[in-house]
Amino acid sequence: MGAAGAVQAVRHTDRAGEDGPVGTDDAGYDVLGVGFGPANLALAVALREHPWRDAKTTFIERQPRFGWHPGMLIQDATMQVSFLKDLATLRNPVSSCGYLSYLHERGRLVSFVNQKDFFPTRIEYHDYLEWAAAKFAGMVTYGTEVVGATAVQEGEDVRAFDVTCREVATGRVTTRRTRNLVIATGLVPRMPPGITASKRVWHSSELLHRVAGLDGREPRRFSVVGAGQSAAEVVAYLHSAFPRAEVTGVVPRYGYIPADDSPFANQVFDPDAMDDFYQSPPGVKDNFYAYHANTNYAVVDLELINDLYRRMYRESVRGPRRLTMLRMSRVKEVAETRNGVLLRITREMADRTEEHTVDVVVFATGYEPMDAVAALGPVASLCKRSSSGALRVARDHRVETASRVRAGIYLQGGTEHTHGISASLLSNISGRAWDIIESIAFRQRPSGSHRP
Repeated sequence: MGAAGAVQAVRHTDRAGEDGPVGTDDAGYDVLGVGFGPANLALAVALREHPWRDAKTTFIERQPRFGWHPGMLIQDATMQVSFLKDLATLRNPVSSCGYLSYLHERGRLVSFVNQKDFFPTRIEYHDYLEWAAAKFAGMVTYGTEVVGATAVQEGEDVRAFDVTCREVATGRVTTRRTRNLVIATGLVPRMPPGITASKRVWHSSELLHRVAGLDGREPRRFSVVGAGQSAAEVVAYLHSAFPRAEVTGVVPRYGYIPADDSPFANQVFDPDAMDDFYQSPPGVKDNFYAYHANTNYAVVDLELINDLYRRMYRESVRGPRRLTMLRMSRVKEVAETRNGVLLRITREMADRTEEHTVDVVVFATGYEPMDAVAALGPVASLCKRSSSGALRVARDHRVETASRVRAGIYLQGGTEHTHGISASLLSNISGRAWDIIESIAFRQRPSGSHRP
């Protein structure tokens, strides 16, 4: 279908649809956020602190309540970014929604300072995000998913989008009209090709939920597949939580590799680095990732690496050996049997395939970028694409569209190809949110509709 086929002038009538009753909000919004994780939460904070704070705004979130990787809120697991890279501080150090304000309100500011630690536990950081999200509860519709959008045409121009939303529990469908969409649906857990999750085959993102569902049945053999931070955290957690179980890490490298968090390397997450990356030619972008992938991808905090090595050493001294590593190894096939999960593992250095039977296998195999096209539905055909098929995105995070489209589509994530390593990370969420609000506010003015 061509771009013109996605433009629809929608008549607003209540009718019974295939998925339930349909209603339309004719009043319209200035901004509709798809997803309400940290990225769009930062957008809500930025909007509250912007001169355009009276904009009519709403957010649609599929989860029944606010949550940020709840399946990986492992006790004592810490953040990999400084607490100062929160929802607002780098943009506005005196924000009432910054981490310091949270600590002050919770009565822990002095105690936190005494720790001399820039990296809070993930559990505490999640509490901070929940604290901030509660301030915007009236703007968020939880338990609802966006299933697509159609364009609303006025004359030759597209001035708005009608966004179709479906309640997860009831199937009830409603439509909300907005002049701007901000999509931040988050990363999607990745499983290896041909492997699907089950009661005994898990993705790391659901770790704690799966453990809670064991109902007292304690597995005796675990395998954890992956080489990154999540894999190492899962290995450490299972080794501690199940003191009678054997835990095997299946690592495609010779061992875990430390993340480069040295000061110069950390500059790849600076706001200025995003400008540098965006302006670079394609070949330089490729080199950027090749040089600095070890700041974020398939790497582990050195402290955790040392902890796991010490555990293995202690077991080699006094036994029993419950923690083992299969180096330079890859899972080629998974088959569930009556006795457990059969793994066929290629041991690359020995050039052979082995079979291992475990009770549970956890794939800490990362995430795919969010799929903005899935949320856009028919409107996706109005978006311009690069020669590789990726969405073309301007520096202000606005998707480039056909010239007659005056309504805005903005992405928070899924823009690694244009905005660099930090596109889906916490490092720049405060500044990115402000850039988006500034862009939308400018374009809302009659003179701003043609901003380059």
